[in-house]
Amino acid sequence: MLLANVWVFALTNGRTYTKISKIPPRETALVLGTSPKTMSGNANPYFIARMDAAALLYHHGKINRIIVSGEKSRGYDEPTAMKNFLIYQEGVPEHIITKDSKGFSTKASIKRCDELYQQRSVIIVSQGFHNLRALFLARSREMNALGFDAQDITHPESYYRNQSREFLARVQAVLHYLFGIE
Repeated sequence: MLLANVWVFALTNGRTYTKISKIPPRETALVLGTSPKTMSGNANPYFIARMDAAALLYHHGKINRIIVSGEKSRGYDEPTAMKNFLIYQEGVPEHIITKDSKGFSTKASIKRCDELYQQRSVIIVSQGFHNLRALFLARSREMNALGFDAQDITHPESYYRNQSREFLARVQAVLHYLFGIE
């Protein structure tokens, strides 16, 4: 498990950015979905940080197009929430945003970005802990992807939960790659 995580870190080293001035431009940003609301019904700070990061890329001329990829099911629609936030809260033009409503997982979002939208040179937007796995998945598809890390949330409970989850998710990503599991 540790070796799988080391491999992901090694393969993605130097491909994530936190400063807008340092990230090279790409045509498209792929924004990975998360719930717009927390379980208590409050605004999700992870969601807001991802939208802020995507808008920052656009307003600084680093991207020309945005794919918002997330889950859409009965009464739940991450891509529409992301698109609306980018338009009405961040001032991003509607015509540059594409909704991908079948991004049920990070792996599905990456695959659809590559195969359906034919975007192979992208900036992936999520928090840093998530971007490592997303970049690994993109690199395993031979995509020329970079990661732009949205601001992380410093709440201790969510930090440890996210780190634990990603540790295991990276192992799964490596196993899927090694055994060719789609």
